[in-house]
Amino acid sequence: MNYQWYPGHMTKAKRMMQENIKLIDLIIELVDARIPLSSRNPDIDEMGKNKFRMVLLNKSDLADPVWNKKWMDWFESQGIHALEINSKTGAGIRSINGLVQEACREKLERDRKRGIVNRPVRAMVAGIPNVGKSTFINSFAGKACTKTGNKPGVTRGKQWIRLNKDLELLDTPGILWPKQETGAGMRLALIGSMNDEVIIPEELACDLLSCLKELCPKAVEERYGILWQETLPLTLEEIARSRGCFTKGESLDLKKASGLLTDDFRKGKLGRITLERP
Repeated sequence: MNYQWYPGHMTKAKRMMQENIKLIDLIIELVDARIPLSSRNPDIDEMGKNKFRMVLLNKSDLADPVWNKKWMDWFESQGIHALEINSKTGAGIRSINGLVQEACREKLERDRKRGIVNRPVRAMVAGIPNVGKSTFINSFAGKACTKTGNKPGVTRGKQWIRLNKDLELLDTPGILWPKQETGAGMRLALIGSMNDEVIIPEELACDLLSCLKELCPKAVEERYGILWQETLPLTLEEIARSRGCFTKGESLDLKKASGLLTDDFRKGKLGRITLERP
């Protein structure tokens, strides 16, 4: 399946980010810790090449802790400050202010030498759809500043949020890039960053099974009490049987089983799984 999704409002959102980039000192980019590369928008690297950079590995509770650490080390090796967080529980949030100060040390030193005091760091919060930006901002601010949702495309406009005397955030809509490489597009679909209405559930489920068979085959066997079959579609059928997914005519309901499998992965019910390696 060719995984592509780029609704019209994303072009407008990208243009808005380009217009506002000159106003900010720092880009705080949220990525999904399960796919830290595929959930990065390459446009942000181009737009922010002269800005200080931070990457937050969000939903780190759903990813393998060993690979979380390796990804943090990898980003640091690229000159990008990195931190693993969980926006929903607030894990790691308290460490962000210190990391902002570290990332913007040069700017703060310049301001001090020029006699500029009490000028806050202005940071743009960027990331792809459904990576958790709004939840992060609300958790960081300690109040509901933005709309949140479990579907991509909730945030459509920009808004400035004054967190404290040292930091202002510019929230931006989640944007993808027009053409995703096939593997990256599939991984984006798996974490819910594409509209599920453009996805064929059975094909996405088989792609997920392919990843799981390579990375953590026991997760599927233990969750559903099955053995891997000769083919991925047959394995999906076994999952349907084990979970009682049948139509009214007692045929296997593979669409329902596919949704169940994908949902289990997204919610971490298959364990803490990282799909990409640095």
